[in-house]
Formats: sequence, structure tokens, C-alpha cells
Amino acid sequence: MPRYTTERNAQIVIQLLKDNNIKKIVASPGTTNACLVASLQSDSHFEIYSAPEERVGAYMACGLADESGEPVVLSCTGATASRNYMPALTEAYYRKLPILAITSSRRSAFIGHNMDQVTDRTAIPNDIANLSVQLPVVHDEISEWQCIINANKAILELKHHGGGPVHINLETMYSTEYEDVIAPVRRIERFTQNDNLPKLGNQKVVIMVGNHKKWTQKLVDAVDKFCATYDSVVLCDHTSKYYGKYRVFASLLSSQSHWKSSFQNVDIMIHIGDVSTSDFQVNAQYVWRVNPDGNIRDTFRKVQYVFEMEEELFFEHYSNNNENKSGFLECCKSEAERLLKEIPELPFSNIWLASILANKLPKDSVLHLGIRNSLRSWNLFDTNNSVCGYSNTGGFGIDGSISTVVGAALAHPDKMYYCVLGDLAFFYDISVFGNRHFPGNIRILLVNNSIGFEMKGNFTLGKAIASKMDVDESKFIAAGGHYQHKINGAVKHFVEDFGCKYYCAENKEQFIEYMEDFLSESKDKSIVFEAFVTPENEDEAFALMCNLVGDNTKGVKSAFKNLLGQSAYDSLKKAIKGK
Repeated sequence: MPRYTTERNAQIVIQLLKDNNIKKIVASPGTTNACLVASLQSDSHFEIYSAPEERVGAYMACGLADESGEPVVLSCTGATASRNYMPALTEAYYRKLPILAITSSRRSAFIGHNMDQVTDRTAIPNDIANLSVQLPVVHDEISEWQCIINANKAILELKHHGGGPVHINLETMYSTEYEDVIAPVRRIERFTQNDNLPKLGNQKVVIMVGNHKKWTQKLVDAVDKFCATYDSVVLCDHTSKYYGKYRVFASLLSSQSHWKSSFQNVDIMIHIGDVSTSDFQVNAQYVWRVNPDGNIRDTFRKVQYVFEMEEELFFEHYSNNNENKSGFLECCKSEAERLLKEIPELPFSNIWLASILANKLPKDSVLHLGIRNSLRSWNLFDTNNSVCGYSNTGGFGIDGSISTVVGAALAHPDKMYYCVLGDLAFFYDISVFGNRHFPGNIRILLVNNSIGFEMKGNFTLGKAIASKMDVDESKFIAAGGHYQHKINGAVKHFVEDFGCKYYCAENKEQFIEYMEDFLSESKDKSIVFEAFVTPENEDEAFALMCNLVGDNTKGVKSAFKNLLGQSAYDSLKKAIKGK
């Protein structure tokens, strides 16, 4: 019976080598790689050759890989051992030979501290490997996930785009303990349009769309046909930009604290698009990632397959022209209608503003939402299908929202551009008002709560940490008190001096009084509408919107679990544990 080191990062590599039917190993002597080599030696799956000199071993691997047509693994110890791989890896790089160089090392934290046999392997020459990854010692589920992803990336890269050498730096703690069985390791496979694609049977499937570029009609048609084939739906927020038949505007449905939508338990979630604030709390068994870049983007830590192809080709491949199913769609629509009927009177807040304005935005206008409170608030309410939504979710910072809208508005002076953001984001980007190209087709809704609500709201991480430390989060963590200039009219004077109209409101009645002008499509002068709201009203509005149905007695904890996402909420629970 084989014996495997208890070092989880080494186990992950070994299991993925077996799962990918990689057998050939050229091992050089050493202590730092002893845990790995002893485990490989114990398993009859592997075919191991010994090479006392690493340079010789690496060239042996070149010949073995070229002649057999199979990937070959190299294993070496610490110190200068890995440096002697470089000549042969250079050869492998230019000949595209699938050599996996696993260089074992002590902890990377030791680099630069005069520790014996510790060399820096975090940066390599450009032409000795197509990819270099680090597999740290596993000490929690995140470091284990990192090792699983990096090991999968490394092994997939051996044959990616023609193939070539790959480097794994494997940390060790010199464990002498062993186990007879390796716990399951998730294998990720990559497919291109020329491969035999996996079958999709009768599984329950949803499509999750992150921030996405504008859709072509061909892509919309392909997705609609796919949904009709598998009785699926497309989960969207404002940045998804899909307006086909099977669109489900999902944030309100997925934000409920004591009730689950029918789309939240599925077999497979197909993930397209890029960074999004929404995960819709979907409990999927597997995720299929579809993107032309072919990269592993394991947002939900459940990726099974990566499809390196255009989205249109993927959906066309799996579609059947003879099907026209929509039962799942009708169920989701019915759920959404039920929740919308349950919305109570909301306090004057960003969410209330969204509820009033979202469906009134002019046809073919553009909506840009600031990070993060505005984006999350407005994702609870849909617009008409002609409104195109954007948000700077790439870097996910609060800077640059107004500047982005200015650039977009210059591209289409015939359209109206609406921007919703908080006071911190507004003042961060205020210099753009002085730009001489600032156009007249912009409407800015400045929701001024005089604080970074993302760090202030009840049960947010910032507030939880501050509470644990017995400090006031408003002073520094949430940057409170800087921009509540109701009296001296700082924003009014500033924007008017640069040629914009200005309105302000401290309550619903005042806002409604100026709303019609704010929504007007006049392009002679841009408008800034400042709404003064309170953090207390923001908190109350969130709690109300997330407890529309089900047991409402548990308050805002569950609400913020859904709004923050599971990972952030787990961190929050740890932060407040014992409080």
C-alpha cells in the first residue's frame, strides 16, 4: 500500500499528476524534496529515474519527453539545485517540451535572512518556463485552495497553446508523518472548440453573468437558444448587459435573509463575464467557466471545466433548435413579482432613490454606478431594457467614476449618462469638473451620507472590527464627517462655477420636486443632484429589502450575509466572535 506525506501541498501535486496520467519522474537527491520523492516512490503509478546532477536530469527529461510524447516531471532539492535546471529548461522552452520542474524549498519567508540552502525562486528568467507558480505550506482552506488552483494551472499549461516547460516551487516542512490515502483533490480540465466537449444532460443549469461587454445579437440568440434547450435562466445585474428573453434580474431574489429563490440550488452554473459585485448566493455543485482567455477564474471555488472559446460557440454547441422550454424562467419571474409587491415604505436612502428612479431613466440612456454601496443598492431595482449599465468593477475602487462617465459621454453626445455615487467617491474624482471637455449630457446623483457606508453600516466588517477594538469606526475606518457641507453649499458652488446645474434634497418631497428636471434629456448643461441621507436610513433600508418574505425576526445579520457574500460574512463572524 502506498504511503503519502501529510504535507497537503505535496499531496495535491501527486493526486493531480495521477489524475492527468503523468507518470514519468526524474528525481535528483536531496532532503528538501524527500517528502515528495518518497511519496512518489511509494506509488507504483509513477516511473522514476534518478539523476544525481540536476543539469543532467533536466536534459534527460528533455529526451524522455520528446521521445515518449508525454510530460516529464523533474524534482530537486533546495540551494542551487534548481539553477542547474536552467540550460535544459531553456532548451525545452524553445522546443515546447512538456517538462514540469518541481523545485522543493523551505518556506519563502526565509528568503533574504541568511538561511542555509534558501534561494529566491519567486522570479525566473522569461524563457525557461511558460508559467511559474508557488505552492505554499497549507495552513487553512484558502492556502489549500491556492495550491489546488496553482497546481491545476501548472499541469494544464504543459500542453496549453503548443505546450512547454512549467515551474512549481513546492514549500516543505520536512514532515515525517504519512497517510495511506490522499483526500480528494479537485481536478480542473480545459477544453477548446476543437476538443470533444463534455456532455450536459438533464442537470439543472443557470448562467451567471458578471460585468460584461455589450452583447452582439448573435450571442443573445445563442444564449436564448441554450436556455430554451435546458430550461435555464440568465442571472444578471446592471453590469451584465444581457437583455434577452431569459434574463432574471437576480439581486433582490438572492438577497433575502430567510427565503431562497429556485435558482439558488442548481447542478451547474455557467460563469461568463468578469468581476462582479454579485454572486447571487448560488449553491452549484460545479461551475463551468467560459471565456476566450482560457484562464482559470475560480471565483466560486467550484470550477470543474474551463472552455477556452468564444461564448457564442459554446452556447451554440450545446443548443437544440427543437426545444422551447421556459418553466424555470416563469418560476423566477413569479418569485420576483411576489417580492416587488412586498416592498414596504422605504426611508430616504440610496435604495429609496433607486426604487424611484430606476424604471424612469430615459430610453437608451446609460447608467454608471459607483463602488460599492450605490452599485449594491441599485442592483435591487431593474431599469427598462434599453438602459445600459456600467460600473468600474475591474479594480473595484471608488476612484474614477465621474471621469469614466465623462469619457463615455464624449463618445455619444446624443445619449444621456447617469452616474450614481457616494460622497467619498464624488470628492475623490472632483477635479474632472474642471476638464474643458466636460459635456452637457451627464446627470450625477450624489448620495451624501457623509461617511464610507461600506465600513459604517451595521454588521459590516469595518464596524465589527472597530467594535471589537472599542473604537469609533466613523473617525478613520469609515472616514466620516468630511463632506456633509449642507450649510456652506460646497458642492453647489463648485459645480455651478464649472457650468453645471445643482439641486439638493434632504427628504423625499424635496427630491421629487426636482426629479423631473434631473431626468430631462436636455443636453445644454449637466446636472448634479445631491441627496443628503443618513447611515441609519441606509441600514434600515437594507434590512427591509432583505427581509421581504419569510421570518423577519432575525434582523439585519442575515441581510448583510447576503449583501456581503458568504466569504466576507464568514470573515465578519470571525471578527466579532466573542463580542
